[in-house]
Amino acid sequence: MDNKDTGIPNMYSNADPSMNISVHSPQGLAPLSPYLNFDPAYLQQSQPEFIFPEGAGRQRGRFEFAFSQIGGSCMIGAAIGGVGGLYNGVRSTSLAGQTGKLRRTQLLNYVMKQGAASANTLGVLAVMYSSFGVLLSWARGTDDEANTVAAATATGLLYKSSAGLRKCAVGGGIGFGIAALYSLWMSRDRIQQFRQMNPASRDE
Repeated sequence: MDNKDTGIPNMYSNADPSMNISVHSPQGLAPLSPYLNFDPAYLQQSQPEFIFPEGAGRQRGRFEFAFSQIGGSCMIGAAIGGVGGLYNGVRSTSLAGQTGKLRRTQLLNYVMKQGAASANTLGVLAVMYSSFGVLLSWARGTDDEANTVAAATATGLLYKSSAGLRKCAVGGGIGFGIAALYSLWMSRDRIQQFRQMNPASRDE
């Protein structure tokens, strides 16, 4: 329909240089999209981008990791306790001369009892460690190796706090040692880079 027949002025004319845009891709470029009518070759190729909520970090924090740590600790404890319970059950039933259904029932009792106890123990330790880690991250405003070591040490101290001062100190020392070894292992790349950048450390 011609705009002259409708009485509407023609705002777009072929005489306008900005309107003389080819809808065909030049030779050597990617074909034009039939839907969007632009050349995809002009789009910048970049790495995949992920959408994060406003104010959220680029990686999961301790609070998000706490759920998987607690669940994983319970499952690992159940597996370790179940294996230990099966071993103890086989040995005990063999010494008692039990056979048949009675032995199978006793084996099941050993597995369930020791598996549940181990899962409960590791689950409680994971809850304590995750709670201390989340509180330290919120208090310090950062999540680093210091939080890991402090949370593990506090977990050992609290877990053995009812067993006396000596065992409390032993529990804290065990937590500190495990966390320190874990932090050193996870930071081995940075330690290696620091040694390469520091000539004095290479001369030793």
